[in-house]
Amino acid sequence: MIEDFAKIIIVFITVGLPILLIFGRPFVRQWLDHKARVLEVEARLAAETAAQYAVSNKALEDRVRVLEQIVTDGGLETAAQIDALRKPRLTGGESRQ
Repeated sequence: MIEDFAKIIIVFITVGLPILLIFGRPFVRQWLDHKARVLEVEARLAAETAAQYAVSNKALEDRVRVLEQIVTDGGLETAAQIDALRKPRLTGGESRQ
């Protein structure tokens, strides 16, 4: 019984393993190519997301810079600068003033 099992293992190693390596190689290559494409797409997506965050951060930095200037400068222009920062709000087609 053990001898039969040993013979099966030896036959698999000498015949089955080389066949598996020869015919399984294209499948492994396809899998590796697929993984490379997935990583490329993920890298492009990460770069695009990083660029969007950079633009968003730049806009926030600009707003903070203006707010810092308003707080530290004071003076007559403060109200005009604050009004310039506000976005016009439209309700029902009319603008509020």
